[in-house]
Amino acid sequence: MQIKNSTFIVTGGASGLGEATVTALHQRNANVVIADRDNERGQALSDKLGERAVYVATDVTDAESAKACTQFSVQHFGGLQGLINCAGIGVAEKILGKEGPQPLDHFARVITVNLIGSFNMLSQAAALMSTGSANAAGERGIIINTASAAAFEGQIGQAAYASSKGGIVSLTLPAARELARFGIRVATIAPGLFLTPMMATLPQEVQDSLGQSVPFPPRLGRPDEFAAMAIHIIENEMINGETLRLDGALRLAAR
Repeated sequence: MQIKNSTFIVTGGASGLGEATVTALHQRNANVVIADRDNERGQALSDKLGERAVYVATDVTDAESAKACTQFSVQHFGGLQGLINCAGIGVAEKILGKEGPQPLDHFARVITVNLIGSFNMLSQAAALMSTGSANAAGERGIIINTASAAAFEGQIGQAAYASSKGGIVSLTLPAARELARFGIRVATIAPGLFLTPMMATLPQEVQDSLGQSVPFPPRLGRPDEFAAMAIHIIENEMINGETLRLDGALRLAAR
């Protein structure tokens, strides 16, 4: 798919992996909707990028909010060709902790934001993409979800997070198969250890230690490297129904 003059929604677009993806798309002359709940950061990024970048306050867990975001994209920019789901949360909590079983609402919250939120945006975006004009190859849209290396090697304390990301991996192929008839591709990126705002809150020595655990390159991934992968997926129409690990050959230990 050609990025120039196409319109993309990036959830979680106000910071971290999402912000890097918004910036990369905007640099390639795409229209970008920054979908996030952080009004201050979202609007600041929109103001910084200027024309072609618009912040839309969005709660990915709410059906009406997701619908409003996708409809705004069409109304404001005249169409919708791409969705990159970067919004997500992480909770480190054992199933059986010192205070007993993990509260069910804690587990449900992670599933709701990470998995159900991704599906919510995917389904609303696909509905509008399916009615859009196809390019010469018959393609109408591209949807990229964000999983994690934890989907494959969830660590102790990651039961909720790994479950949510594993669900995203399992969603990829059936979604791609179903939406193929509309010319809509679906793919997933599964990053390893990346320097996100959450990671940046850790002491530098901890960040360095985590980076050294990556076989090569022995460092934390950069958000712009995630964005570069998203750009490649958008432009390479043979990538469909697949989850691509982006982790420097890292395989997570049990703890």
